[in-house]
Amino acid sequence: MYKNGLSYAGCTSIVLLTHLIMLAAILLRGNYDGLASVLPLATAVIGLDIVYSTMLRLVYRQMTYTLDFMLLLLLNISVMFQSCFGGAGFAFKHYVTCILALVMCQLGFLLTRNHAWIQSKKIVLYCILGALILSILFLTGSRSMWINIGPISIQPSEFMKPVFVLLCATSIREQHEKKKILLFYVSKETLILTGAFIVIVGLQWWCRDLGSLPTFAAAYGCAMVCRLCYPKAKFSKKTVIVLCVIGVALIALAARFAPGYVQDRLSVDIWNQMEGNGYQQCRALIAIAEGGLFGKGPGNGTLYRVFASDTDIVFSTICEEWGFLVALLTILILMCMMLLPMINKPRSYFHTTMILGVVAVMIVQMGLNIFGSCNLIPFTGVTIPFISQGGSSMLTSGFLAGMLRAGQSPVFRKPEKKSIQPKRLKKKKVTA
Repeated sequence: MYKNGLSYAGCTSIVLLTHLIMLAAILLRGNYDGLASVLPLATAVIGLDIVYSTMLRLVYRQMTYTLDFMLLLLLNISVMFQSCFGGAGFAFKHYVTCILALVMCQLGFLLTRNHAWIQSKKIVLYCILGALILSILFLTGSRSMWINIGPISIQPSEFMKPVFVLLCATSIREQHEKKKILLFYVSKETLILTGAFIVIVGLQWWCRDLGSLPTFAAAYGCAMVCRLCYPKAKFSKKTVIVLCVIGVALIALAARFAPGYVQDRLSVDIWNQMEGNGYQQCRALIAIAEGGLFGKGPGNGTLYRVFASDTDIVFSTICEEWGFLVALLTILILMCMMLLPMINKPRSYFHTTMILGVVAVMIVQMGLNIFGSCNLIPFTGVTIPFISQGGSSMLTSGFLAGMLRAGQSPVFRKPEKKSIQPKRLKKKKVTA
């Protein structure tokens, strides 16, 4: 670590201390049958802290480990949250998905740290995106987003997010290959990306799953800003105004011609339909109010009996059992982890746009979940990254975290100094 920052041992101690305090809160205020029911959770959390911290020190040679420690801190907090809903125990399935998220983080870092290599694979990325779309159309059945294989459920649309973010990332070279089409100077690759986004919008509409559409729209919007508003791009203020007007018109049309179930969610009066369409949101708001600042205690809540308490309204469930302060601090940790790569200078323009896309996806996804729990917007069915229960979403979030690492990581190895040897002058042969 840098001399002006925390030492490696200091970061490890902070993570361990935070988790020990939360485990102590479970022992003192939690609802559990006996120490035997809490011991597996404590062993798993502390064990993962020690093992992963040791691996970071011995296996991964880096200049900074800040994002890795924040991810480890957040994932084990999530394990304790999920293990206490309805009574303290051990959420083994969620624990396994958290470990897989750490693995996916390393994989995402390795695959995206070399911007030249990943840019050369854009055709492969488009093929992967097409394969995921086809799998949704032909393998889910009944206009669904889920593929059920026995007890395992897979959501291909989640895996589309990192692929689409990588397709949205651009390089400086692409900014100088634009041609004027009507009022815009655009590149061929930008037109292809726009076509892919339109296909995704159509797919989400056909599958009647518009909840995750804002995340794709956020990534696409950041991509367009980075592409069209490039400092050397020929782009006028009038064009910006025209684009804003078109965007507002499209949003108005989407709200006007949205499917019936969306219209119901937008117009429902939850307090007059507490046992109907407003049941989940009413229960979520009541749980937040009853939890107060410090909560009822881990495992002492009742919201776990409501459908999607560990996914769509997980923020309310945390507020009820752990308190609003703990829920807010958890969200702040997640936001700090997302904004951390923006503090350090990105490695390339490609990584800059990639980081913006990842942050846009995570912030929009987190905002939709929290605002839905607080009844500021209708429920969308999206999860909070790293907090909500779910296999596909957890793996995707881990890969996105690896992309953040790849964008903010400085040079890993010092460049070897090449010794400059003086050129030897060749002697000319003198002929008689």
